[in-house]
Amino acid sequence: MNDQVKPSLGHHAEALLVRALLVLLRCFSLGRASGLGGHVARLMGPMIPVSNVARRNLVLAMPELTAAARREIIADTWENLGRTAAELARLGDFEETAQGPGFVVTGWDENVAPALAQGGPTIFFTGHFGNWEIIPRAAAARGIDVGFLYRAASNQLVDEIILGLREAALGRKLKMFPKGGPGARAAYAHLARGGTLAMLMDQKLDTGLAVPFFGREAMTGTAMASFALRFKCPVLPVHVVRTGPARLEMVCEPPMAIPNTGDKEADTKTMTEAMNRVLEGWIRAQPGGWLWLHKRWPKPLYKTRRDNE
Repeated sequence: MNDQVKPSLGHHAEALLVRALLVLLRCFSLGRASGLGGHVARLMGPMIPVSNVARRNLVLAMPELTAAARREIIADTWENLGRTAAELARLGDFEETAQGPGFVVTGWDENVAPALAQGGPTIFFTGHFGNWEIIPRAAAARGIDVGFLYRAASNQLVDEIILGLREAALGRKLKMFPKGGPGARAAYAHLARGGTLAMLMDQKLDTGLAVPFFGREAMTGTAMASFALRFKCPVLPVHVVRTGPARLEMVCEPPMAIPNTGDKEADTKTMTEAMNRVLEGWIRAQPGGWLWLHKRWPKPLYKTRRDNE
């Protein structure tokens, strides 16, 4: 924890509530904990004001959808988020198995293993799909220690709880690099040492490049492209699909093409645009599995509402 920032009373209360929920969820099996979290979130989430952000995002991204279809996707989004949060309490119970609660990995031998065999740094490019927390566990089962560039929780006490759950699931300390200057430098050093880094690249930033996302320009982070161009390392698109109650599939796709025209600015833009196209394809394939709850496009687009939204 940052000793210079003293947690407030509210932060302590929030952390106490999180710990109490974890105790409750640990009374259930993995499948039942996931189901409880999903049921509660699906019931209550659509009534929370942030669901208006999700509704507007869906209008901007896929205007062809009916209002009923949007409502169903928003409910699916909340259910997936509730399951993901509840599964954190039993993250260590996830095992690779052909059926029942657990996970499978597809495309690893064809797409990931050959890239890793080359040695040197590697980037896993992913987003907030399914239960993205399973990626380090699935990689660890194959002997790969993945570092994660992530956005830390605003409550430092809660962030420590979450990090503790992740480390308990793997039985060792994780390489977690919080977004921001120090975290980015630590992630760079991790890659420079030949490490493997996973990057969640689907959130809006105030900096970066304005490149198309669902046909509309959105500020998009360039860290992944910058790292890839600097190290000339494989970038492996990986995302998690929820296929059933506490049932996940980690899908590994072929490495992305790394542009090499000699124009760093142009190459960064080309790769960042390609990244958004990959994300868009994943979202269209399973829209309810993505986190629609953050504002992905410029703020003025959220001030204009149509009556039929």
